[in-house]
Amino acid sequence: MEQQFLPLDKTPTSLIIAIVQTWLIAGSLDATAATIHFMLRGGANPLRLFQFVASGIMGQEAFAGGIITGFVGLLLHYFIALVWTTLFFLGASKLPILLQNVIVSSIIYGVVVWLVMSQLIVPLSSTPKSPFNPVQAIIGACILVVCIGLPVAYFARKYFS
Repeated sequence: MEQQFLPLDKTPTSLIIAIVQTWLIAGSLDATAATIHFMLRGGANPLRLFQFVASGIMGQEAFAGGIITGFVGLLLHYFIALVWTTLFFLGASKLPILLQNVIVSSIIYGVVVWLVMSQLIVPLSSTPKSPFNPVQAIIGACILVVCIGLPVAYFARKYFS
């Protein structure tokens, strides 16, 4: 039986536009949710959140770098969101089952993103280490389901349909 693939699109440019638009929406939703969560947990300055992200590649020096390292962290955050958005679109082009149920795909993809980021990427990075907190893990996974999984699955389905 020959495997059916979704066409990558009418034009490569429209695929790129769809990925970029989805990336900016998902990246912005995730940055906003992370900032709100950070501040609700007592974070006084959201700049520290993005310095934490920057510390993944810069180490402790990121916390002394002021707005510059905060901006580096924000750029890194958006780069990571672009990677996850692109991976889903490419995966959906090869596995149309990802587009059948946006809610199920959102949950699965959000949890996959959380698992890879929290259990692989962040531990291998230079970020300060902290003990596992199951409540914060659930909140983090839920943020990724809603802010990354949902918009990415929705716009990928919209694009490919």
